[in-house]
Amino acid sequence: MLTLFAFIVAIAVLVIFHELGHFWVARWCDVKVLRFSVGFGKVIYAKRFVNSETEWVVSAIPLGGYVKMLDEREVDVAPHELSRSFNRKPVLQRMAIVVAGPLANLLLAIALYCVLFLYGVPALKPILGEVMPQSPAASAGLKSQYSVVSINAQATPSWQEMRWVLLDLVLQQKSAQLELRSPQGELEYRVLEMSSLTAADLDSDFMQKLGLKPYQPNVYPIIGKLVEGGAGQRAGLQVNDRILSAAGQPLALWEDWVNVVRAHPAQALDIEIERAGMRLKLSVTPDVFDDAGKQVGRIGAGAFIDEAAFDAMLTEVRYPVGMALREATRKTWETSIISLKMMGKMVMGEVSLKNLSGPITIADYAGQSAQLGLGAYIGFLALISISLGVLNLLPIPLLDGGHLLYYAVEFLKGSPVSETLWEAGQKVGIALLVTMMAFAIFNDISRLISG
Repeated sequence: MLTLFAFIVAIAVLVIFHELGHFWVARWCDVKVLRFSVGFGKVIYAKRFVNSETEWVVSAIPLGGYVKMLDEREVDVAPHELSRSFNRKPVLQRMAIVVAGPLANLLLAIALYCVLFLYGVPALKPILGEVMPQSPAASAGLKSQYSVVSINAQATPSWQEMRWVLLDLVLQQKSAQLELRSPQGELEYRVLEMSSLTAADLDSDFMQKLGLKPYQPNVYPIIGKLVEGGAGQRAGLQVNDRILSAAGQPLALWEDWVNVVRAHPAQALDIEIERAGMRLKLSVTPDVFDDAGKQVGRIGAGAFIDEAAFDAMLTEVRYPVGMALREATRKTWETSIISLKMMGKMVMGEVSLKNLSGPITIADYAGQSAQLGLGAYIGFLALISISLGVLNLLPIPLLDGGHLLYYAVEFLKGSPVSETLWEAGQKVGIALLVTMMAFAIFNDISRLISG
């Protein structure tokens, strides 16, 4: 229910702002607006306010919306209202009305990011974890626990910001000039080469391909919780027990303990533990658990997590008013450019169409971000608003960008595009959009099936 509610709210907010952009500029240009609809298809609610010429509507299919304006190509227009017809307006005014929808989405994203930056965005510090061997990061000499201060002179206050900057450089096949701070506070400089990455690497986690992952404090083999009746509890383990060794193998980290347990399903393990300063020996027999067709061991125990150590890995990105607006504008601009580059590489076949997402994935992300809190949900809204704005600016007939293209041609040649070309373009636009939506929904279903 939370996912459904978060998705409906997101769609409603984004569509309303988009259509309000068209509406406000149309009114400013003295175009009569007949209907403002949230959703497509059958009208399920309609309201006309006193002294209003616009019908405000909620329609059955909540995946978009539209503003219906007075237009001689669609309805008969009374002689006294011809001057208020959309098709009678100068081409520059029509272009302004069309571009106002996507622009409203981009302005909404700036406003949302500005709010986040004013009140503070929780984020992960840009501290490098273990650098994977034989990776571009290893070749660059990057080391664990070093902080990334900036990339190509652009500050990276968080891991998320660092990832965005690197993604843009990967798309451009440019190297990254890294400014690093060592654990001792000394500044060092390294060059991270991106040339080894291919377009296929963008289909997965490209940061892993670079050999980068965020630093995480060590989790030691200390029992933090036990499942009632589990193998660990039956063997006599207690919360706060530290596992020193298992099957004669010394254990340094919780991951080591997990690997030993998984490798011994239904096999007795002799372990040595430390409890309240005393060393004890126990025997535990992991239960058998099926993991993707493979039998592994499990004892029903969780690690003790040092919350203070993990909290120390978090930061808050916050700016004063002027800088918040500047950073919000910069982030919106850079995200828009990266989105366009990704779309361009999809068209050229350099990036897989698997990266397309449809309404199911968007709904899933809406629910996940809502569970994480208001800040995460606002960030999600900003990102989707940018995507909607950029998508609608593409020169595809039926989209705002397609209409903008027609009007730009009209402005240059001094006369409207022919009806034949307009209708042909509409058919091509429908075919392209249906194809894109089919790919997106197929990807959504594939993600659901694969988990």
